[in-house]
Amino acid sequence: MSFRTYFDVEGADHSGLLEQVVRQRARVAARLRDVDRIVAIVSGKGGVGKSYVAAELARTLGRRGVAIGVLDADLQSPTIARMLGAKGPLPVGDDGVEPAVGDDGVRVISTDLLLDDGRPLAWQRTGDEAHIWRGAAEAGVLREFLADVRWGALDVLLVDMPPDTGRVAHLATLVRDKLSAIAVTIPSEESARSVTRALAAARDAGIAILGIVENMSGYACATCQTIGPLFSGDAGARLAAAFDVPVLARLPFIPPGATWATLPSSLISAVHVIPSPPVIPTSATRRDLL
Repeated sequence: MSFRTYFDVEGADHSGLLEQVVRQRARVAARLRDVDRIVAIVSGKGGVGKSYVAAELARTLGRRGVAIGVLDADLQSPTIARMLGAKGPLPVGDDGVEPAVGDDGVRVISTDLLLDDGRPLAWQRTGDEAHIWRGAAEAGVLREFLADVRWGALDVLLVDMPPDTGRVAHLATLVRDKLSAIAVTIPSEESARSVTRALAAARDAGIAILGIVENMSGYACATCQTIGPLFSGDAGARLAAAFDVPVLARLPFIPPGATWATLPSSLISAVHVIPSPPVIPTSATRRDLL
């Protein structure tokens, strides 16, 4: 048994899908006109503290007077809204949805703000065929979060990416000229392998990689405050060497409160100085837009 994909369908396309996506992309560009830069926080795997790093970085930027927003692109397992103390309901007007405002003035959009407590994300199309539409539906939600949320003027929009390698390439097709990425890893070999794939996907999509954050790089002794090893491995250094980028920070398992007061010297300077990404020719075909 074989199945044809959307790209295998012959003859005229009467769905209007291409035109819909083109219009939505135009709305994305118009909505983000006053957003200076967009930084994707990627990992390629779960359990490395990516959302925690994104949330604390956002709060640090907010405390320094930076106009900052966070888009939670992890639609299936959203966590960052609660980390930032952001709550719904979200006001909806003719010009779109107003983002929630969390700690330190961080503007937030997340499916966690749209779902009943404890309920999983579900699509309107149900039954055994739901998985067929999941990718297109999730891509549509990401475009809507960019195009239909009233972000306003922002210095930085952080995008907390899901733990995979595919969604960052789609993000690049929408906001390539403003987009860069920071990767979060833990020291282990397993993490290094997964994050390598995520960084390769970002690089292949023409996204500038700002650097690496090695999270859980040790633990702070409660008595003497020295940092001891937690995981074996040196993933941060290896990834930085492989992709010719800096290690922006090494964070202990439970960072002391002062960590986030000193971290901006490395991370904030990276977020504010974004190298120009390589130019990759694109054409407005069905395959590019989906």
